[in-house]
Amino acid sequence: MSNLPKQDMPPAGGFEHVRYKRNIPIRGPGGAAIFGGVAAVCAYGFYLVGQGNLEKRELQREKAWSRIHLVPLMLAEQDRDAYRRNVAAVAREREIMKDVPGWEVSVA
Repeated sequence: MSNLPKQDMPPAGGFEHVRYKRNIPIRGPGGAAIFGGVAAVCAYGFYLVGQGNLEKRELQREKAWSRIHLVPLMLAEQDRDAYRRNVAAVAREREIMKDVPGWEVSVA
């Protein structure tokens, strides 16, 4: 049996453990801190959006009420303008047709 190949055997006490873990130092905040920060920023942003919506709604309400209160004034202004235009049209017609016998200016 001397011509058989000699079998490789582990050293006495076994092989060393294989180092497979990376030894990287911890840098920066952890995942929970980042998630908490993002959640806080989002919550603050939603708060600001809500405040903006409240202000926008109040401005729309104010605009609607101002229009409601201004409608009588605008109608009166339109009535005065229509009256002024009608008086001017009658005066123009009277001036143009003054030489036509029997012509009466129609006041509507």
